[in-house]
Amino acid sequence: MNPAPNLILVGPMGAGKTCIGRRLAERFGLEFVDADQAIVDDTGSSIPAIFDNLGEPGFRVHEKRVLGALLQRGGQLISTGGGAVLDADNRRLIRQRGFVVYLRVSVASQLARLQRDKTRPLLQRDDREQVLHEMAAFRDPLYREVADLTIDTDLYTPAEATAHAVVRLAALWQISELPA
Repeated sequence: MNPAPNLILVGPMGAGKTCIGRRLAERFGLEFVDADQAIVDDTGSSIPAIFDNLGEPGFRVHEKRVLGALLQRGGQLISTGGGAVLDADNRRLIRQRGFVVYLRVSVASQLARLQRDKTRPLLQRDDREQVLHEMAAFRDPLYREVADLTIDTDLYTPAEATAHAVVRLAALWQISELPA
């Protein structure tokens, strides 16, 4: 059993972090927090607007600050943005403050799931498949580095993935209090 104060979902865009996360939070009685939405709430700007005005480096500064603040609390299921693991401090804090579930997804499934999505700044290009392959090659080892559990969401509907995760989590994780 691996006690931790939060349950944290990592993985690429289109893996199901928000959909599955909401279901898992309800099942375990946790507050659901979408880290990207928390950034929007904190800054008063949409993610695309932050990228337009500050670029990806500016967005990552906001992401690190907001994620750090979120992880000071417990009793949450935090759905991180796909790039949250790029920062070494974020990875360290995620590991310290949560039981981490990596929702893995293939590029083919990402392309199908994100086919109509026009809101993700890193995909606003003609070479979406190449971008997703490049991100997967770079980020997959980082997701694996922080993960306590990996679930391949290609194999399941959101309801099935949630049910599978519940069974695995019940055997591997228990919520703990934050250290004083």
